[in-house]
Amino acid sequence: MEKNGNNRKLRVCVATCNRADYSKLAPIMFGIKAEPQFFELDVVVLGSHLIDDYGNTYRMIEQDDFDINTRLHTIVRGEDEAAMVESVGLALVKLPDVLNRLNPDIMIVHGDRFDALAVATSAALMNIRILHIEGGEVSGTIDDSIRHAITKLAHYHVCCTRNAEQHLISMCEDHDRILLAGCPSYDKLLSAKNKDHMSIIRMWLGDDVKPKDYIVALQHPVTTDIKHSIKMFELTLDALISFNKRTLILFPNIDAGSKEMVRVMRKKGVEHHPNFRAVKHVPFDQFIQLVAHAGCIIGNSSCGVREVGAFGTPVINLGTRQIGRETGENVLHVRDADTQDKILQALHLQFGKQYPCSKIYGDGNAVPRILKFLKSIDLQEPLQKKFCFPPVKENISKDIDHILETQSALAVDLGGTNLRVAIVSMKGEIVKKYTQTNPKTYEERIKLILQMCVEAAAEAIKLNCRILGVGIGGGIIHQHELIHGSSFCAAELGHLMVSLDGPDCSCGSHGCIEAYASGMALQREAKKLHDEDLLLVEGMSMKKEETVSAFHLIQAAKLGNAKAASILRTAGTALGLGVVNILHTINPSLVILSGVLASHYVNIVKDVIRQQALFSVQTVDVVVSDLVDPALLGAASLVLDYTTRRVQ
Repeated sequence: MEKNGNNRKLRVCVATCNRADYSKLAPIMFGIKAEPQFFELDVVVLGSHLIDDYGNTYRMIEQDDFDINTRLHTIVRGEDEAAMVESVGLALVKLPDVLNRLNPDIMIVHGDRFDALAVATSAALMNIRILHIEGGEVSGTIDDSIRHAITKLAHYHVCCTRNAEQHLISMCEDHDRILLAGCPSYDKLLSAKNKDHMSIIRMWLGDDVKPKDYIVALQHPVTTDIKHSIKMFELTLDALISFNKRTLILFPNIDAGSKEMVRVMRKKGVEHHPNFRAVKHVPFDQFIQLVAHAGCIIGNSSCGVREVGAFGTPVINLGTRQIGRETGENVLHVRDADTQDKILQALHLQFGKQYPCSKIYGDGNAVPRILKFLKSIDLQEPLQKKFCFPPVKENISKDIDHILETQSALAVDLGGTNLRVAIVSMKGEIVKKYTQTNPKTYEERIKLILQMCVEAAAEAIKLNCRILGVGIGGGIIHQHELIHGSSFCAAELGHLMVSLDGPDCSCGSHGCIEAYASGMALQREAKKLHDEDLLLVEGMSMKKEETVSAFHLIQAAKLGNAKAASILRTAGTALGLGVVNILHTINPSLVILSGVLASHYVNIVKDVIRQQALFSVQTVDVVVSDLVDPALLGAASLVLDYTTRRVQ
């Protein structure tokens, strides 16, 4: 046996609710019945199948020689929204006993009817695997919501089109449990048109009717807009009467609003009109012949946009009930069917045409694929569904390992003399700090930063620190929150340009604050003075191997070196001009200078603000940070503030 790891037959229960779903389920049922060595078939009939007003369509199941295991009367009459809800509730009350008795391995459910939702809900809650037929499709009414709800309950999916398959994948269903088979009814449709049809046409429409010279009308209520759908049905009947062609009109389904539509039919005298044949049900084999040789199909039934395409028969699709369906070129949509004239014009355009046959919904080989899929189901696999969600930001779960970890950031400080990297905790504590001499070239500098970060991240694991990210840069705080900017590059304050012809900056521009006032800029100026023997003054000394740094420039200025003092004043002025620009742009209440150079710049910055800033911002407080390692703590806050805000 081509089996699924099971050593017994697969018990399959098929639940059918109405004439429409039976036309799709019957080919599968015939296939299952034809292979008794693999399958046991149970048939449950419910819904409108068992109502006389809708044709007692359970009889066609018996005529197909299927044993109906259970008949469930689940419809609460009323044909309104409340009756639909009550019908679902009644089905939910009755189904558990049936499912307990049958104990199927697989429940096959079709489509998007409220009865099918009750079946799927019962099976799912009773831990019965569900195979859903025709999931992933889009129509345009409450049927969409019901169809997708059944998809979420189902364990396996048989879809009819490539688009439907993609929709199921987008809905996070497991691709391995989706079968693109085509519509089962197409297995019969594609071989049906050449059969004898004249006797069927005469039986339903009269002896004087010829092929392509009659209309088939099938229109249902739209449960989300019942009032409009009834008005549209009235306009359709008026247009058909005016068009004056023999018309086979089927009664609507049992949805809310159908009773009002029947009243409209009787008000218009359709049942007694010489051009109309009004019927509750046509056996599927005969219905195929009737639509295959019709001059036009009109209404809003899914069969118009799906099955009829197999024959190329012209279709007029009215309203929004099937608006999202994939259709062939034979379908003309009249979305706003708000006038009789508009519908009448559509009839004149479509009637009597012949379009190419469409195979959007199937190629005639769906049933063999479905049977093979059923045989592959492994009943030993876990019953619980797994959804294939797209990747999302890692969820930080509340487990003991996470609680014991210290959430931390790597902070990087690019000083003039040294590069520093630190592991900084959420509490602002520096857990460990790493310092290296700043290389001379940009490439060496970047390489060393990466190396230090890698080493620190590895060490963080041993220290039980969870690194949330790496931070570099200054910051602007607004209403107690750090401003990040659209690409997390806000507050690149060091690269505010304060001179059009200033020194070159490491960013590639020139005249930036950093090119004047950073530790590296001061180191560069100190080296120039030293190379010209203009740095050292009385009271200073340097060892031969000692590297010139910003510290030496500051020391020289303190000891009376006028050139060194001028360089520091120029650097402080550049910084002050940058601060003035910031004051004019965002008008902060406080400016905090940090780092080893801050105390040397603070008074110069204040002077520049008094001389250059607008009066409205001259009173701003400018202070020196009293934090230890403020540059590292500030860089870490960029990461810790952002990640904390995202997680909470």
